[in-house]
Amino acid sequence: MRDYSNPDLLITEDFETQEIGWQSPSNIAIIKYWGKHGVQLPRNPSISFTLSAAHTRTEVTYHPKSTADKIELEFYFEGKQNPAFSKKIEAFLTSILDIFPFLSQLKLVVHSSNSFPHSAGIASSASAMSALSLCLCSMEQELFKTLSDRNEFLEKASYISRLGSGSACRSVYPTMAAWGATSHLADTSDLYAVECGDQIHDVFKTYHDDILFISKKEKSVSSRAGHALMEGNPYAAPRYQQANDRFGLLMTALKTGDIAAFGELAEQEALTLHALMMTSNPAYILMTPNSMEAIARVQNFRKTTDIPLYFTLDAGPNLHLLYPHSVKEPVAKFIKEQLVELCEDGGFLEDAVGEGAFRYL
Repeated sequence: MRDYSNPDLLITEDFETQEIGWQSPSNIAIIKYWGKHGVQLPRNPSISFTLSAAHTRTEVTYHPKSTADKIELEFYFEGKQNPAFSKKIEAFLTSILDIFPFLSQLKLVVHSSNSFPHSAGIASSASAMSALSLCLCSMEQELFKTLSDRNEFLEKASYISRLGSGSACRSVYPTMAAWGATSHLADTSDLYAVECGDQIHDVFKTYHDDILFISKKEKSVSSRAGHALMEGNPYAAPRYQQANDRFGLLMTALKTGDIAAFGELAEQEALTLHALMMTSNPAYILMTPNSMEAIARVQNFRKTTDIPLYFTLDAGPNLHLLYPHSVKEPVAKFIKEQLVELCEDGGFLEDAVGEGAFRYL
């Protein structure tokens, strides 16, 4: 069991105020993680595309302070102080003081912003917590000259991200990442995600994921609450086995470039995720009538044109449209002519598989 606790990471020399900034993407899971145990450990393996346009930018300014007692934090979201978010971030930082004890020696000012609506079914916590975790690892690197190896740096950032938000552990890697121990992919772990973009067919490395903002409102049931409800769901155990089995099928499709098999699994997983919500106690529904209409139109478009456009959903009402780059033009025309009218304020985001997080400050 990996243990990153390190009481020796304490600042013993004077330093100047420093600033670090990371941009980290959201991700879209194809095999869904839904249900957890212990300290942010998954009940089943998951695998996701790393996105590009949907991202969070986080800047951390850290100042020395005279007393090392507790976390001292100023947090700004979209340029404004946000007490609710600040409380969550402070609790998270306090929970990892055994890993980064030097945080109690600093005054932290954090600015964070998203390129997409918060809490609308895009993995905002994934991009936000991964961006923050990458900043923390860079702080350690600069203060203590550690984590010089890329793989070591990203593995620790993934581990820390997971403690803040499970799916965030996948966002630190480019192209595609898997999280959760499974026999279908080597070196997988429940503790952190692993990079697997080098194991997929080239067609998937330029895949598109255009996101339809069916609703920009905050979800009625948070993902955290949804995970907790899996504990009493009568379909939980077979679901976890199903997810592992589908993981194996998906890896075959990804390696061989089987777009149809990939798309069918993506849609099955999306509908399974929302079926699990409907069979929770209490039951809840995050899709809207426009979500259902968009699904019907996508499936009809595929049937009548043979163009391989498929959908998935995260824990929300918004559709992610998955398709290869070769069909970008007809899909773009279809979105504008038949799907935009189903989106709130006509909103949608053109996105695609991305190159992962990067430091800009």
